[in-house]
Amino acid sequence: MNYLVLLRHGQSQWNLENKFTGFHDVDLTEKGEEEAKNAGKLLAGAGITFDKVFSSTQVRANRTAEMALNEAGQGDLFSKMVRHDDLRERDYGDLTGLNKDETREKYGDEQVHIWRRSYDTPPPGGECLKDVVENRVRPYYEANIKPLVEQGSNILMAAHGNSLRAMLIILGAETPESINEAEMPTGVPLVFEMESGAIQKRYFLEDK
Repeated sequence: MNYLVLLRHGQSQWNLENKFTGFHDVDLTEKGEEEAKNAGKLLAGAGITFDKVFSSTQVRANRTAEMALNEAGQGDLFSKMVRHDDLRERDYGDLTGLNKDETREKYGDEQVHIWRRSYDTPPPGGECLKDVVENRVRPYYEANIKPLVEQGSNILMAAHGNSLRAMLIILGAETPESINEAEMPTGVPLVFEMESGAIQKRYFLEDK
């Protein structure tokens, strides 16, 4: 058995300010840093050690990985971490930087809900989740990460709400129809126990 762990970055400044973030590079809040460190403590407590770490090129994911690894006693992996644009957050296009509540007031609840949660309807100038799955995360995962998982390596992927929701679809853990219900809380490791590339178990590591 081996592990594939998905870790959404800790709370960012724009999470706190309730803004659409997407490709914009914002840092963690103090709470986000604590969430990242706690993720590392949870991983250490579960006895999970990694062979390789992947992340996006965005600072909130990179710093989360660094803090979590340091806290888990695996800080040496950070210098060898693989970063790639394909694992970035979804591009929110014209919504980037807008407050979510103000956007609802402007465009209406229903329209904003469609932009945020529809699988295949992108916001103006941005990506829908299907774009993230098919154009970026699936090709990258299948070329670079899946072979390692199948050969029994323990992998950590530190990324973003939507690039990790894309992973749930790629792994077959969710479907385009069920993905709306799947939450990826900030700074909480989602563990997949794998065998020969197949999921045996799936659970969040949480404080007892």
